[in-house]
This record gives sequence, structure tokens and C-alpha cells, in this order.
Amino acid sequence: MSGLLGSGYDSSDDDGVSAKSPPAQAKPVQAAPDVTIEVWSLHLAHDFGQSNIMQDSSQLQIALANPSSTALTYNVTYDNLARPTEGPVNPFKSTSGNVLKRKNVLTGNAEETNMSEATFRTQHRTFQSLGYTNDPSVNGALVGNQAAIAKYGGRDVVQLGHSKQDSAAIRAKRQKKGDSSIVDGEGAYLGPWAKYTSDDVSYEQAEAAADQELASDEEWVEEGIVPTILPAPPKEATGYGEDSSITETTEFHGAAEFDYQGRTYMHVPRDLDIDLHKEPGSQQNFVPKKLIHVYKYHTKPITSLRFIPNSSHLLLSSAADGKIALWDAHHDRTLLRTFSGHSKSVTDTDFHPTGRTFLSASYDRQMKLWDTETGKCISRFTTGKTPHTLRFHPDGNEFIAGMSDKKIVQFDTRSGELTQEYDHHLGAINTLTFVDEGRRFISTSDDKSLRAWEFGIPVPIKFIADPSMYALVRSAPHPSGKYVAFQSADNQIVVYAAGDKFRQNRKKGFRGMNTSGYAIDVAISPDGGIIASGDTGGFVCFWDWKTGKMWHKVQAGGEGSGAVTCVAWHSQETSKVATGGLDGIIRYWD
Repeated sequence: MSGLLGSGYDSSDDDGVSAKSPPAQAKPVQAAPDVTIEVWSLHLAHDFGQSNIMQDSSQLQIALANPSSTALTYNVTYDNLARPTEGPVNPFKSTSGNVLKRKNVLTGNAEETNMSEATFRTQHRTFQSLGYTNDPSVNGALVGNQAAIAKYGGRDVVQLGHSKQDSAAIRAKRQKKGDSSIVDGEGAYLGPWAKYTSDDVSYEQAEAAADQELASDEEWVEEGIVPTILPAPPKEATGYGEDSSITETTEFHGAAEFDYQGRTYMHVPRDLDIDLHKEPGSQQNFVPKKLIHVYKYHTKPITSLRFIPNSSHLLLSSAADGKIALWDAHHDRTLLRTFSGHSKSVTDTDFHPTGRTFLSASYDRQMKLWDTETGKCISRFTTGKTPHTLRFHPDGNEFIAGMSDKKIVQFDTRSGELTQEYDHHLGAINTLTFVDEGRRFISTSDDKSLRAWEFGIPVPIKFIADPSMYALVRSAPHPSGKYVAFQSADNQIVVYAAGDKFRQNRKKGFRGMNTSGYAIDVAISPDGGIIASGDTGGFVCFWDWKTGKMWHKVQAGGEGSGAVTCVAWHSQETSKVATGGLDGIIRYWD
């Protein structure tokens, strides 16, 4: 109890008697001992390059009035601020700041010098034009082409230029620009085409010489001496003439056009060990490893391979020989029908969403709509330019085509009329890809740009052009509808989002093949897990979509067969892929 009283507390006895004397004064509690103040002073001294500890307690109280503050309230003396830093001096640090000086470089010693921007540009232009320049380390010295130094006396491009008087004298020799209201005759408008007169031959003398030369030609004709004139080139070499002699023909090559129930090859077979009516992509796909069949009909390089939508029991092929062929993908895998009607190489084909018809485009500047079952040509479309690619709209009533004249045209297959024209690209169109269930489409061109459009509206909603981009020559939409893969001309496959942003997915890229110089197909498996591409060396490469790792590389051509340009996945089988290339042979893999 006495200890409590000694500490300044009153008595709490039960008797109720309190002490009459005043309570003792409590000792103040020291929350910050001297050692802490000394530590703080050490820190402050160290921050300002001091080696001694501040001794003035009033200065410390001002400095430590607010320990959480980041600003120093104490006005440090000049002696404390100007103390030198302890330790060796960095030889590459300037005395004015922490900027590092230039060290020796691989090509020599880089010395610093003070030079204005105008002087530097003048010397740089002089060295680029004449091959010599001033040596900044030695006054009056020149380095570079000694012969040019002797020829021009070491003058720079500014000193070699015309003076103001010379320039005025040259401008005075120019003809008057004339009056813009006068078209011909004296005082007619010449504008930027006004000529100059030289000291040797004036403009009038040159006109007289030209008239004299013309008169001499007329004299030759009068004397019967006709000067040699090249004959005009034939019309076939300068213009395009419509070849009306080409008519569309078709031929059936199968064993029987109708089966015992009167059905054609359009009927999806049910006598297989696989269901061809299920939803495409409902099963996992795998990389093919062996060759199971070879289709031979075309005599020139294959330009496109298309499986019929959904069932994929028919394979459509086109080639540079102008022929289109339809193959059986099951049973005995025979040639079923050929379509002839293009006089030049076929550039692209595309099935109607139902598969009953298909489109073809050719270098003969014609686009044709064919009946898949009968082989009849239903319609013809042309703009007078070469179509490079075409795609059916998902509703099947219209299609768009990318032309060689930088335009994208839209046709209605029912009326045959041109319904829309998209004219914003600066080069020939390479690819067209519908996204967002046909409400939008993406186009790429030789102008190394990508544009996204609302279907039916001829103004792009997205324009992507980067200096690092190469031409995107082939495309394939991902089955999920979220991405589009493009074959880039710099030996890689790039991926762009198919949503509102249309931006490139920088994390997803596929490399390892060589495609330079060719428009090589890119194809994605129905389940979206594997991406495939051809190769100029005759390979077919397969990558994992998620990781970007190359799974497999198949030699898809024989010795010297050339590049593999076309790849197509079977939408119902787990690992069947068709490939075609420059040798004109179609190979079927499993």
C-alpha cells in the first residue's frame, strides 16, 4: 500500500480515513529516451552527409516535432550540407550530377563536345552527301573522303548552296505563271509547269528547234522516207476481252449417280462406324500421323480444299488448272464429280452453309455459283476485276468477295445484283472472315492492315495498321467464335480477338514453319484445340492452341513436291486432315 501511496495514489482503506497531507508529485514518464534521440540524430546526420551528431537539443526538437513527416523542418547549415561524400570517386560520374559520362565504345573513343542542333545537322548532311565532315576535336580539321575535300575545298552543304542573289537570278529566268482564267494562248496559266530558260538556249530557241525537228519529219514523209514506228500492241496484250466461248460443263465420275433408294451422294451416309450427324467439335481432336489415301486428278497446284459443312462426307478441291473436283471422303474415296467452266486458275471456293451450292472465283474475273448435286452453274457474277477470295454470309443469301482492285463487293445470290461495296483498303484483298454470327466481318489486304466492318455498312469500325505488321494472307476463325487466326508473311501465325476490341493477342503466336512467298492455309480443329499450317518445305505443322507448343510436323509431300498450301480438318472425325500443295496431289491423313 505504501508503494501505491508513494506513487501518488490515495488510500483506499475501509476506515474511510484519507491522508491530510497533499499527494506527492508524480514523476514524468520519459517516452523517448536519450538513446532514441541520438539514433534519430544519427539518421538525420547521415542523410545530409554529416559525420558528426547534432548536439543542439532545440534543433532536435524542431526536427522531430512530427516524426511521420517526410519534410525536414530544421534549417540545416551550409557546412553540414556541403560536406564531401565519404569514399572513392566514381570516374564515370560527372561533377554536376549523377549522369554517367560516355565510355569507350566498340568503334573507338566517344568524346563529348558542345554543338548546336543546326551545326550537327549541317555536318551530318555534308557527310552523307559529300563523304567528309569537320573533326570536332581539332579546329579546322576534316575527316573523310580526301578527294572530295580537295574538290570542294572542305565546304559544307550550306556553303556550297546558292546565295540569295543566285537564287533570285534563277527564279527570274522562269516563265510567268500566267493567269488562271486564260486556258490557251498568250498569258495562259502555266502554274508549277512554268519552264526555266538557260544561258545557252532560251525557251523560244528550244521551241523553234522543236518546230524545226517536226518540219524535218514532215519533209521525210513528203520524200517518201517514213521513220520507223513500232506497231501497236495487240488488243489481247493491253485489254481484257470477255471469253464467251467458255461454257460450264460437269461430269459425274462415280459408280452410280443414284443408290437403290434414289438418293445421290448428297445423302449423308449412315453405314459408317462414325455418326456424321452429331455437332461438329463435340469430341476431342488429335494430331494425324499416317497417310491413308491419295487423291489424284488435278494437273496443277491445289488452290483450295473445303469439306462440305457439318457432315464433311464430301471434299471439294480446286486447282490452278481451272478445274473443280468433288471427292468422297468415306467408303472407297473416289472422284464423284468435276466442274469445268473457268478458263484460268481458280483462286477460291466456299460452300453455302447448307452445302447444296458453292461459289468459285477465278483469275478469269468470274465468280460462279454451282449446284453441288447436279453440277449446274446457277449464276455468274463479275466486276471486271480479279476476285482473290469470297465468303458466303451465314444466312446464305449473300456473299462478299475481295478483289484485286482493293475493293470488297457484296452480291445477292437471289437477284445477282451488287448490293454493297467496301472501298477503304489500299491493296488487293487477301482474306475475309465473318465473325459475331455474320453481323461483322474482318478483312486483310496487301496494304498490311486489318479492318473490321459491320455487314452492310461500308465504313470500317476498326482499323489496325502497325509498322511491325506483315501482310496477313490466310485466315481461320476459331470454333469458339472468340478469335481469328491469321497466317502472317513473316513465318508465324498471329491471333486477333473477334469481339468488340479486335486487338491482337500478343501472348498467343505460333512459329516454326516457313511460309514466306506463299499464301498458305491455316486451319483449326473442330474442337479448337489444335491449329495446323502448311510449309514451303512440304511439311504440315500442328500446334497446341493453348500453349503454342508444336505437337507434330508431318512430311506431307514427296521429294521435290514443293510447298503445302492447303489444309482442311474433317469436322466429324477425330484426326482426319486433307492437305494439298504445288504438286497437285491431295493427301488424306489420319
